[in-house]
Amino acid sequence: MKKHALFLTLLALCATVSFAQGPTSIETPDYSFTHFDRNHLVFPGDSVAMELFFDKLDSLFFTGQGHINIMHIGGSHVQAGVFSQQMRDNLLNLFPGITAGRGLVFPYMKTNTPASYSISYTGEWEYFRNALPFETRMGLAGASTTTSDTEASFSIVTREKNPRDITPVFDFNLVKILGYGSLTPVVHFNNKIIEGSYSKEEGSYTFQLPDYTDSLYVDFNHQSGTFTVTGVYLDNGMPGITYHGIGINGAKVESYLKCADLKRDLRLVNPDLVIFGIGINDAAADSFTKEKFVNDYSRLIDTILEVNPKCALLFVTNNDSYKKISKKKYEVNPNGAVAQQAFMELGKKHHGAVWDFFDIMGGLRSMQDWENEGIAQKDKVHFTSAGYALIGDLLFNALMEKYTEHLKRKNK
Repeated sequence: MKKHALFLTLLALCATVSFAQGPTSIETPDYSFTHFDRNHLVFPGDSVAMELFFDKLDSLFFTGQGHINIMHIGGSHVQAGVFSQQMRDNLLNLFPGITAGRGLVFPYMKTNTPASYSISYTGEWEYFRNALPFETRMGLAGASTTTSDTEASFSIVTREKNPRDITPVFDFNLVKILGYGSLTPVVHFNNKIIEGSYSKEEGSYTFQLPDYTDSLYVDFNHQSGTFTVTGVYLDNGMPGITYHGIGINGAKVESYLKCADLKRDLRLVNPDLVIFGIGINDAAADSFTKEKFVNDYSRLIDTILEVNPKCALLFVTNNDSYKKISKKKYEVNPNGAVAQQAFMELGKKHHGAVWDFFDIMGGLRSMQDWENEGIAQKDKVHFTSAGYALIGDLLFNALMEKYTEHLKRKNK
């Protein structure tokens, strides 16, 4: 099939995907307080990097070859996993067979875990996150968990299923355990112990499994000592899209900047597109200033671009939110509008796209309307699962709108 015919085929495919037709195609109640008609990506600067990202999508869709890494980084909105999972599922359903691996995950043992995988563990573990004071080394995942228990172990099961198939999407045969300590982790597979090879450059133990699996069991052979896990990377070597959801409850931009192994882990992920969703916790502080916010973000962006200078950037403005001032009293947080301006500055300065969710959701005080509709929580900061799924659909829709425009230009 000729290339131009492939473009037309994919355009026709996009037309069959409900979320890719335009904002009005999303089946939702008539939320009169929202601005869904403004659901677009805007480019305060140029769109060169995004076009390069779209070119990679073309190659993947038309040849079935290639591997694209998308990294979605934020706070509790991302750790919850629903927003990023909706984006991931929509992308994987756009074209059959683009599975790739699950990517970087973290074994959250004492807090909420994204629904796309489950964690269980034995023994005593101490958990640290970058949003609070810490003294351990952390990486991109923004967390660490440490054990000195001879009975310590943990398991990961990738539960997410493809809506079109009962087979798990994220089978893997390659595991990297990021961490450090005097203990040496081992992986159990079909009643056999698999020993890993250590890479000082990556700070990881790599395990090549003899077959694909959707579950992982790790322990330390009852040795004495300590070990700190800072992330787990799951891969299968298949072409497709890996969507890494990096989120820590309470994290600010500076929280990630304090992680000593941030750049090292970024090299492992090597993102082609970064979706920035950090900011709601920054703007919650009374001391919040646009200048510091932009400066902190610029430092983080510089680190990412050192790893991949051609990485596309997509900024998600903060949602509207309220501050709790007494047991049953809340007041609107005006910093949402200030952060909105900051993201526009960042988009222009770093040639990124901006998805102005603050405006799309209805602007200042709209969070109360979302709560009244049952799509935001009573804390007036977070959303319900239905709300996060809606947000994921809206962002996917806006991204696909730009991608469809890209295809049309290519087809001329």
